[in-house]
Amino acid sequence: MKVDHNSIKFSQVSLTVLALAAFVTDAGWLVGILALIMAISTAVPGWGAFRAVYRYAALPSGLLRPNVVDDDPAPHRFAQGVGAVFLGASWIALATGTAALGWALTLIVAALAMLNVVFNFCAGCFVYYQLRRYGLVRREA
Repeated sequence: MKVDHNSIKFSQVSLTVLALAAFVTDAGWLVGILALIMAISTAVPGWGAFRAVYRYAALPSGLLRPNVVDDDPAPHRFAQGVGAVFLGASWIALATGTAALGWALTLIVAALAMLNVVFNFCAGCFVYYQLRRYGLVRREA
């Protein structure tokens, strides 16, 4: 299978910028929107908001070029799903008055996204492969 790693990195940078903007401006509602964007992108990868901006704005403008490589998309979707869960929990914490926990979860997601952008290490992918190694995640058909 093929995966465009620049699309993934574009999504991670976009997520990080928006998560940090939410933190700086204390916009908990934005964390909820990010959680929803991540959840939809996980469930229906073709409908991803960041992917659409990448495909219809960043690529045509010449700002970025595709970096399509042989790769399994499942670990990346898993990592994105974990990010969605963390952001969803963050939004709930922020909405219920547990701001320290909410912002900590948001900043963890942002930091892990940037870890992949800067060092090419996907923590969610690592967890996916460990779970698969121990038989807790089945290999997709």
